[in-house]
Amino acid sequence: MVRLEKAEGGIPMYLADAIKLKQLLLKQIDKLLEEVERVAFIELEKDEPLPTIQSRSLEDIEVELESIRCDMRRLDRLVCEANLHTVVETNDGPLPLVEAMEFAIQLKAQARMYQDLAERPKREFRTGHGEGTTVIKHALYDPELYRLKARDVEKRSNRIASAIEAANHRTEIEFDASRYM
Repeated sequence: MVRLEKAEGGIPMYLADAIKLKQLLLKQIDKLLEEVERVAFIELEKDEPLPTIQSRSLEDIEVELESIRCDMRRLDRLVCEANLHTVVETNDGPLPLVEAMEFAIQLKAQARMYQDLAERPKREFRTGHGEGTTVIKHALYDPELYRLKARDVEKRSNRIASAIEAANHRTEIEFDASRYM
């Protein structure tokens, strides 16, 4: 288990939970912004008096929004720091989590490209633009070789993704999520 010590303290939580919490906070912000629209305006008939009490004031919502946004910024910083300081072991050597995540994405893209090449025929017959001519499009590579390359690169990507997932579940950050979880 990797624990990243923070000067401001808090209750430890796993990086995987922090990622889920960020999504939860974004949803809460969206709900509060919807509430702002409901609380900020009222429709009344011409001579109808304004109500004297509301369940929540616009100021109440603003305070709650600022608190959540502050927590969101702090959580973002802690997740970024953890992504920089947590190292995962890969067959390509040790990598900080942030680099491992990007590497896994790049490998998946490379595997898709190889798979696309593997699915193309070695020779493709086409009708030409002239009088009954036939044009043959030749692959200048071996599709079977690219099928194997796609499989190998996909395996590398999956191993790195698995190492990232494991790191997310063993790395702790100091953040008190008890208000939200």
